[in-house]
Amino acid sequence: MVVPDNVLFEGGAGETIRRKLLETTDLHTILRLPTGIFYAQGVKANVIFFDNQVASPNPWTREVWYYDYRTNVHHTLKKKPMRFEDLADFIDCYNPRNRHARTPTWNPDTNPEGRWRRFSQAELVARDKTSLDLFWLKDKSLTDLDNLPEPDDLAAEIIENLEAGLNSFREVLGYLARA
Repeated sequence: MVVPDNVLFEGGAGETIRRKLLETTDLHTILRLPTGIFYAQGVKANVIFFDNQVASPNPWTREVWYYDYRTNVHHTLKKKPMRFEDLADFIDCYNPRNRHARTPTWNPDTNPEGRWRRFSQAELVARDKTSLDLFWLKDKSLTDLDNLPEPDDLAAEIIENLEAGLNSFREVLGYLARA
């Protein structure tokens, strides 16, 4: 299921849904995508993978694997669109032949740049509001000023974020007008 970023961290009903998802399904994978891939410009998306299960007194989710294809990844709709080949590493990590035999690529000592890691169900439930919005990679654009994206890419990203914000305000205004 493809969901916008706020589904992973907003409180209230969002928190209730995340708790139920962790309890009543086998939520096993979250793929974090860059902005503008599935939703409006500037909106970050995630693909969540889960299997429905029969009712049980114990939670079905034991661990959730995350693949961060967002941090330090830049795509634009026209000049550098995301392609199937861009997800080859995720597919290898996901291990569709046997998802129970996965190997993390992230290691704090040997590979802090690894995009693939797991979190236990207990770690996730203990987070504030059961937030599933996790990140561990450092955004190099914030620290490596010599390797910034091209100016037109930066400008396009800024425009995407501003347009997404304006669209959110328009939705709120429309809601208020109907209320």
